[in-house]
Amino acid sequence: MQLIRVLLIFSLLLSATSYAQTKTVREDREPEAASGYHQKSAFVAKNYMVVAANPYASWAGKNILAKGGSAIDAAIAVQAMLTLVEPQSSGLGGGAFILYWDNKAKKLHTIDGREMAPQGVRPDMFMLGKDQAMPWIDAVVGDKSVGVPGVLKALDMTHKEFGKLPWNSLFNDSIDMASNGFRVSARLAGLLAANIHPGLKKFANSSAYFYPEGKALEKDALKKNSAYARTLMTIAQDGADAFYQGNLPQKMAAAAQFSEINGGLLSADDFAQYSAIKRQPVCGTYKVYQVCGMAPPSSGGINVLQILRMLESFKLEQYSANSVEAVHLFTQASKLAFADRDMFVADSDFSHLPFGALISNSYLGDRAKRIDLKRDMGRAYAGQPFPHFFANDNAYELPNTSHISIVDDEGNALSMTTSIEFAFGSGVFVEGFLLNNQLTDFSLNPYRYNRPVLNRIEPRKRPRSAMSPTMVFDKSGNLNLIVGSPGGSRIIDYVAQTLIGVLDWNLDIQQAINLPHVTNRNDYTALEKGTSAEKLMAKLTAMGHEVKIIDLNSGLHGIQIKDGLLIGGADPRREGVAVGK
Repeated sequence: MQLIRVLLIFSLLLSATSYAQTKTVREDREPEAASGYHQKSAFVAKNYMVVAANPYASWAGKNILAKGGSAIDAAIAVQAMLTLVEPQSSGLGGGAFILYWDNKAKKLHTIDGREMAPQGVRPDMFMLGKDQAMPWIDAVVGDKSVGVPGVLKALDMTHKEFGKLPWNSLFNDSIDMASNGFRVSARLAGLLAANIHPGLKKFANSSAYFYPEGKALEKDALKKNSAYARTLMTIAQDGADAFYQGNLPQKMAAAAQFSEINGGLLSADDFAQYSAIKRQPVCGTYKVYQVCGMAPPSSGGINVLQILRMLESFKLEQYSANSVEAVHLFTQASKLAFADRDMFVADSDFSHLPFGALISNSYLGDRAKRIDLKRDMGRAYAGQPFPHFFANDNAYELPNTSHISIVDDEGNALSMTTSIEFAFGSGVFVEGFLLNNQLTDFSLNPYRYNRPVLNRIEPRKRPRSAMSPTMVFDKSGNLNLIVGSPGGSRIIDYVAQTLIGVLDWNLDIQQAINLPHVTNRNDYTALEKGTSAEKLMAKLTAMGHEVKIIDLNSGLHGIQIKDGLLIGGADPRREGVAVGK
């Protein structure tokens, strides 16, 4: 029954967001004037570009770039605005992974702003008994699921090194919008009307904000958030440290400790101990390209690269886009990657596994030999780049999150995936924003089959993530492509398929994003409902696939750099737009 409850919530989330399948906003127009329904086409600019999940956020970033700001300056403005207008997906109460390209130095930096488990957590904190974990949907609600937010620390670290405009100048648009009001988007209104989050109405602050007088916020309603405006003014004036020391962390910790449901273990001292971490990028070759992503605790950098490199010898360029042959091969490589993910990928500061072994030529060559051109392989099992002394994970990751792609006028670039995890996070609303539920990205059961799970919860550990911010470079080392997506664990497939669309099938970034989605997380082959991918079902079934036709609600945002131009792509399944000059 508990599994049915989770699947029902998952189905409602997809249904509530599927309205955006053809909705778009004309790419370079002020948000208030934007309207209409049509498939998105690529937006082209010459100097700079921002692609984000809401028109207000895209324009906040563009305003910063127009003033001479850098890509990180614009990202701070975008995140501040997303916290206000897209609270269901990301925010100051969550975490992020950042790829930052310093064009002058020709160097890629990767910054880990993932949430951290409080010091007081225990490995069995989500267990009801010796062998029974809490139902995932019960663990989500309330502050037991809240990790120390990291997005602001990551933005601050990157800004101190690469920012051009003063920190306090980057929040003005969001402060004004919070004070004077923004128009509620159709997607936010739809998610609230569908009662996606089982706890949102149960907390007084959350219910009052999102369900005033007991009714869900409606599309186009003017919504103010004076508490968030005050929070931003404090952060703008006193810096990011104000979020990690002083009154703000005390208020967030108090909400966690005295939550009406699932009171948590978060303390003000946990905030004071938090730091963003610079990590080495995960990079590898694919054909003539260099593909780079984020290291653990993100699995995205490893798994996207695994899929691509296992497929390289099959020469996907010989097949038409989304042909049955190409889709079959893609699903098989994805199965193998997800099998490795569930067994081996966790916060490397705790696992200490040399994850480079998972992307080595010899290892992936052996894995690719398991792919049959004619038949589905059934369930895939993890390889043996190191001995198996641990159990595979079964953590849930549902489809929310947000992605930002930016290129500034000096060629610096940012690919940032940011999240509070489930739609509306933990449901706890503090000082104008929601707190995350990222601790449920750990395996709720720390042991399976009498073996430890690498991705088990431990003090100050960071939960594994599928977030896959990615950058691609050409053979001369020039930046060629920036992309990422929300979508829970399916992010890996969304990003890998989009890269194949551009690198193998010579589509532009928007055409690649528009491709009907196909995923396989070592479970079943999912074909995107309402698209031409449905026509593949019979042939794939004949090849042994278990096939399901479902909504696949990505939120891909990318920028392609070609012939001196910036080509922007925004996902037609959601409300994001590309803007620039």
